[in-house]
Amino acid sequence: MTTVDIASILGLVLCLIVVIYGILVGQDGFSVLLNFYDLPSILITFGGAFCCLLIMAPDMKTYLRYIKSFALIFKRVPSDEESTIRTIIELSNIARKEGLLALEETANNVDDEFLKKGVLLIVDGTDPELVRNIMETELNAIEERHSQVIGFWDNLASMGPAWGMIGTLIGLINMLKVMDDPKAIGPAMAVALITTFYGSILANWICIPVSTKLKANSGQEMRVKEVMVEGLLSIQAGENPRVIEEKLKSFLSPAQRYAMQEGGEEIG
Repeated sequence: MTTVDIASILGLVLCLIVVIYGILVGQDGFSVLLNFYDLPSILITFGGAFCCLLIMAPDMKTYLRYIKSFALIFKRVPSDEESTIRTIIELSNIARKEGLLALEETANNVDDEFLKKGVLLIVDGTDPELVRNIMETELNAIEERHSQVIGFWDNLASMGPAWGMIGTLIGLINMLKVMDDPKAIGPAMAVALITTFYGSILANWICIPVSTKLKANSGQEMRVKEVMVEGLLSIQAGENPRVIEEKLKSFLSPAQRYAMQEGGEEIG
């Protein structure tokens, strides 16, 4: 189940407010914000950065998917290692009392496709080592897909300031060309300075936070799936549910273990 991540929304909004406040403080009014708008600078910085990423992308469809991944930071995936462990313990109790074949019917009620796949592999009598290999191969594929998306935002974070610097050089060159015309110096200097500003904003307000958030979400998802793999293999090995519970609790932090213990679920 995913819910809205208030922290991400609040962080983005507060960053914008802080920047706007810094611009407005000590000024006469909101009209000063127009000083920070320059269309050529926008085209150079944002256009250049995103076009470079288009060159790097395998195809247009993939490129658009990478951009859409921005929305993922607004979806909070609850840390559900505890509920995953409880589900695995329930499965182990069924397997212990009724046998592994009884898990087939239970698998139909499992929402997580990764866990469901593992249960069905066990029910089919697949060799434990092969089960591990199949599950870990899928884990590696998921992690690789995550890494590609995260890499997109990391690359964009580096391209923003780089194209901001290109804009700065363009502005300085244009300024030096018209040193004898005071009226032309201002617009050229605006391009020179604002492109650097835009590049820093793109990298530090958007790209780096998005990349960091996606890394955290990916790590959390990988931990949950590792719990599933170890739990399923333990069930297949016929281990006692209490032993499985203690083994899987090693994935939890002390606070999570305490919270799970306070839940008072009895294993047996």
